[in-house]
Amino acid sequence: MNESSVPDVSRTVLTGDDIDRVLTRVAFEIIEANKGTNDLVLLGIPSRGFPLAQRLAQRIAASAPGDVDPATLIGQLDITMYRDDLRHSTTRTPSPTRLPAGGIDGKVVVLVDDVLYSGRTIRAALDALADWGRPRIVRLAVLVDRGHRELPIRADHVGKNLPTAKSEKVRVHLEELDGKNEVIIEGAA
Repeated sequence: MNESSVPDVSRTVLTGDDIDRVLTRVAFEIIEANKGTNDLVLLGIPSRGFPLAQRLAQRIAASAPGDVDPATLIGQLDITMYRDDLRHSTTRTPSPTRLPAGGIDGKVVVLVDDVLYSGRTIRAALDALADWGRPRIVRLAVLVDRGHRELPIRADHVGKNLPTAKSEKVRVHLEELDGKNEVIIEGAA
């Protein structure tokens, strides 16, 4: 059988219910690591990191003592112009960077993304973050860590570790963007 006749397969590794459970766990981990919600900011990396950050902010606000408005915890950090692969990839449309009213100076910033792979997206996010202010602490929360790092970057909060082959692709589908909630791995059988 030649390579072109190998069928592509996909398998679901997280259902919508699984995603809800891991986000609830990650929200509690973030509260515990921060010892509450004081000075906490969640910055989602477009495109799927932002809806995940919104979901985490809702869970954190619901779990925190007192009245915490999820909107005060959330922001979006565009990294498009900070990527090191702009010359080699298709054109990307920048998304607006939106910071909470209190900014990020002196805050505990949790960068939120869907999949951690090579680490290059997070490196770009750290560069972008430096242009917007100086957080006290920067942490990373990801829905999926699939390994294969090219840079010395690790997540502080991981929804699911997924050992994958480099030839496989991890696809995250979120209701807000894709009309369904799931994580699938695509690759050859």
